[in-house]
Amino acid sequence: MKDELNPKTEDQKPKPENYICYSPEETFDLGEKLGKSLQGGEIILLSGKLGAGKTLFTKGVLFALDYDADEVTSPSFTLVNLYKAKFDVYHIDFWRLDKNSDIGFAVGLDEILEDETAVVIVEWAERLGQKTFPNKTIRVEIKGDGDDARKIKIAQ
Repeated sequence: MKDELNPKTEDQKPKPENYICYSPEETFDLGEKLGKSLQGGEIILLSGKLGAGKTLFTKGVLFALDYDADEVTSPSFTLVNLYKAKFDVYHIDFWRLDKNSDIGFAVGLDEILEDETAVVIVEWAERLGQKTFPNKTIRVEIKGDGDDARKIKIAQ
């Protein structure tokens, strides 16, 4: 695993970073590294199969933002969890929503995005289709399941 994330400059977007995490701890640590780079206002779009490690990655992000990672749970049934960390963090999960439903409306996504200082983390982001987001969007794709290593691609 690389030591730090590729910083984004004003005039250019960094190339996607590819990581291999060989354990759940490394997936958590990578989330923590991303969390330490956040300044507020970012939208993190997570994609990956069920059990890939999206919530574990999110726990690492929240740990970096001074929140107890043990208190972070998947919002699969509540749809949205709000964590009062260094920034307000909205953790959204679209897993159980139908692709044809108005997913954003179901969770009040437009209102959540109005908070320009909050960090928004979306699991199952692929269910949003082609929705456009502000510049501070970070896409995280996690591949692998079970005991396999995780291939994680982070694009800012």
